[in-house]
Amino acid sequence: MTGLVRDLGARSTALVEGLGRVTAFGGALAGTLPRRPTRVGFFVRAVYDAGVLSVALICLSGFTVGMVLGLQLYTTLTRFGAEEGLGAVVGLSLVRELGPVLTGLLVTGRAGSAITAEIGAMKATEQLDGLRMMAIDPVHFVAMPRAMALTFVMPLLNGLFICFAIAGAYGVGVEIQGLDGGVYLSGLEDAVLFGDDVGQSLVKSLVFGVLLGLIATYKGHSCEPDAAGVARATTSTVVTSSVVILLSDYVITALWGV
Repeated sequence: MTGLVRDLGARSTALVEGLGRVTAFGGALAGTLPRRPTRVGFFVRAVYDAGVLSVALICLSGFTVGMVLGLQLYTTLTRFGAEEGLGAVVGLSLVRELGPVLTGLLVTGRAGSAITAEIGAMKATEQLDGLRMMAIDPVHFVAMPRAMALTFVMPLLNGLFICFAIAGAYGVGVEIQGLDGGVYLSGLEDAVLFGDDVGQSLVKSLVFGVLLGLIATYKGHSCEPDAAGVARATTSTVVTSSVVILLSDYVITALWGV
């Protein structure tokens, strides 16, 4: 029993210390935002790496998710004679939940892990130490542009995902199942409200981008300076970010309805 209590205390202490280190890194990251010089070139490159290179994955995934969603929902709604509500159900489910959550998970697997691996490799090869020797803050030079890029591209990729998913559901419901296209679009237009539904989707995607940027850059900066440490940090980024995105999605959804 004594060993169990000791292990529980050690794990709790390690968890609190880890949260403290993440918070301190987040404060340092936020403190570099107004600092000169601005890293516009690095930011643009990071936007290209995290955003442009993810467009194909987001569009294809969104279209296929929309097709599956349209097929499943049409079949289910037909049982109750409510297939005219396909557009409304597809729009609300995509805009409110599936769009931001699935986009966040996809960007985590493609861009978040790549950022952690890149920063971890820089640490393993002592490039970050070299920047400190030249009086250059690695957080400002390396982490800040990448974290900002993830925050910037997440809402844009979320919008792309939702648009392609709606198109995929339209293709299945209207072109294959025979639902009237006007009924689908009018139901979608009437159900989705900009201030409530679209606003919630934008807030979620922004929060997910901030959290992913913080976790990905922190894991890269704090990993062990060897190949195994970089691999563990990359895996930890994907797992931690996925869990945090799902938890924060619940919190935002619960608070939004209060």
